[in-house]
Amino acid sequence: MAHNIINSSKAPAPIGPYSQATLANGTLYVSGQIALDAESGNLVNDNIENETHKVMQNLQAILAEAGMDFSNVLKCTIFVKDLNNFGKINETYGSYFTSNPPARETVEVSRLPKDVNVEISCIAAK
Repeated sequence: MAHNIINSSKAPAPIGPYSQATLANGTLYVSGQIALDAESGNLVNDNIENETHKVMQNLQAILAEAGMDFSNVLKCTIFVKDLNNFGKINETYGSYFTSNPPARETVEVSRLPKDVNVEISCIAAK
């Protein structure tokens, strides 16, 4: 199957052997994003709302590189270190989907890359 690798300089470079996203047959598979700032390389983790906003901004940059936006997102997966943060994460995440939000699951995990509190991946299509 033919596919294109999508990388945005406005989102953090991968920290392992993976691409930011892969586009195949009009469907974009975006790797999990954490709250790394692409310019400074620093984590944005002063509070869960700012951390979630940065994750969403990283997703937005990758979507834009593929000519898409949040209206193209079909499904998201949210990984959280502590479900007690779910309300704040959910409110921040929801501000990016003003109508017709995508399918989603949220999973609590024991640890995430760089010990962040939230990681989000998505699937989008044109």
